[in-house]
This record gives sequence, C-alpha cells and structure tokens, in this order.
Amino acid sequence: MIDKIKEYIGEAEQFNTDNKETLETFRIKFLSKKGILNDLFAHFKTVPNDQKKEFGQAINLLKSTVENKVKSIQDELESKDVQGLYGDLTRPGYPLEIGSRHPISLVKNQIVDIFNSIGFNISEGPEIEDDWHNFSALNFPEYHPARDMQDTFFVQTNPEQLLRTHTSSVQTRYMEKNTPPLRTISPGRVFRNEAISSRSHCIFHQVEGLYIDKDVSFADLKQTLLYFTKEMFGKSKIRLRPSYFPFTEPSAEVDIYWGLKTETDYRITKGTGWLEIMGCGMVDPNVLKNCNIDPTEYSGFAFGMGIERIAMLLYQIGDIRMFFENDVRFLEQFKSNF
Repeated sequence: MIDKIKEYIGEAEQFNTDNKETLETFRIKFLSKKGILNDLFAHFKTVPNDQKKEFGQAINLLKSTVENKVKSIQDELESKDVQGLYGDLTRPGYPLEIGSRHPISLVKNQIVDIFNSIGFNISEGPEIEDDWHNFSALNFPEYHPARDMQDTFFVQTNPEQLLRTHTSSVQTRYMEKNTPPLRTISPGRVFRNEAISSRSHCIFHQVEGLYIDKDVSFADLKQTLLYFTKEMFGKSKIRLRPSYFPFTEPSAEVDIYWGLKTETDYRITKGTGWLEIMGCGMVDPNVLKNCNIDPTEYSGFAFGMGIERIAMLLYQIGDIRMFFENDVRFLEQFKSNF
C-alpha cells in the first residue's frame, strides 16, 4: 500500500493542465468525499500499529502534494484570466493627463507678478463684510446715492453683514492695521446682485491696488498704470477719462489703445480702438481720515480692475459664464499656460 501511495504522489507531482475542467477532475479524484485520499484515511484504521507512522506520513505527503498542485494551477489559470481581461499587468501605465490652471488664476497671478515687481505686496480680507469696511469707511454715507451703484447681497438676519461688493474693503482693513507708506494689491472674489448674461455675473473677481505715502501725485498713478499696461498687454498708449467714485477724488476711467487690426478689434472697441480696462483715482481725504491716516501729511492713489474682463480680452473669450461652468473642454485650452 505504501508503494501505491508513492505512485499517487508521483502522479500528483507530474500533473499539469491549462484546462479548468481537467483540473477539477484531478481534484475530485483525490480530494472529494469519494476520492482516493478519503479511502486511504479510512484504510488507516486497519493498518498494523508498527506501520501506522510511515503510512500516515505518506498519506499526509500525498494530501499536501495534491492540494499544492491544485492551488498553483488555479492561481496560474486565474492570472491568465485577469490578463485576458485587463491585458498585461506588467506593462507601463497610461500617461496621466496634465491638468491646467483656471484662466482666472492665470490672469490673477500675472497681475500679481507685475505689481510685485514694483513693490506691491498682497493683502486679503473676508468675503462676508460689515457695512463699515465695505461702504462707510469708503465715503459712502448711509443714504448716499452712490450705494445704489452696487446691488448688494445683504445677510437677511443681520443687514449690517453683507457679501463684499469690491475688494476696496480689504484696503480699508489694511489701512487700519498698517501705517504709511503703504503699497498693496487686493485680489479676491466679490458679489453683486446682477442679472447673469454673457457680459455680467453675480460673482466675479477683482484686483484693487493702493499706494499711500507722502507727496503722491496723479502723475505717479498714471505712470504706474502705464507700466502695468505695457507689461500685461504690450500696449504703451493709455488715456484717463474723468469719472466718479465715492472713495477717490479726482477719479478716472483708464482706457488702453487696443487697435483696429481685426474685425474682433472693431467689435470689442465699438470701432474706436480704445478699450476701458479699469477705474482709478486719488484717495479721498475722508477715506484716509476714516482709516486713521492724516490726509494733511499723506496722499495716495487707488485703482481696481475686473480679472474676468482682462481674461476675456487676453484669451478672446466671448461669454463670462464660461469661467464658472467648469466645462473640461473649455479648461483644457489653457494647458499650454500652466
């Protein structure tokens, strides 16, 4: 009987197949309830005591040999099945798609870099503001008609709280906490209750700048903005048109000469070649007083621009809503600017 078991062991060691049905037949032959091993364990009871040790060792060796053989062939067949489904798992992976920065971030970073190069730092503030920093400190009295220029989102449970309508509120906070000379830009998101269309949105982004020091003049303002337009657009011709803002006096709108080289140029400049890009002015003395700065000793200028407007000009984007729709097809166009 021992010799027969050794024959079974040799058979199990030599067995090999790439067919699941053949493997299952082999397993049933040895490991099922009516299989060879079950019969051998039943026969173990009748073996003489002096042969039980050798007989038992042979049965256990046969069992482990059969089980190991079945498991190794099962693993090999399963691996082939997986490779058939997914291909060669050792092959190099597919290259990862390169992401891109949002065009708003690209333009904001470009603006920030330009002003950083001439000494402006970055200041930030809360998007939920109070009336003082958003309006009153900026020379907007409670019933001043200039408040009607900005449709504001007020917090219903506390009308003194609101979503900031401009990042000028960051400038008032910065002036309260710092002493001149001050040179800062305030990029951020702002909110106004406006109808959403291809040209306007209830959410947009601004960069506002502030410079406070002794003997600051309108000439300093114009030269700073001329430097910016040269760096940002490559345009060296600007004009300043008189305008009105409650927090600056005198105030102006800044236009750059865009040119009339293409049909698009005619359309966006309405045939004039000039394009408005921002507002600016000398800081009103009342604003300096409200922020604890002596207007008899210090003067300064401020300016502000919409980042979406600049991005639409640079990338020739015709609909402001595209910035907020997160359409991957739109965003993928800016990979080269990463």
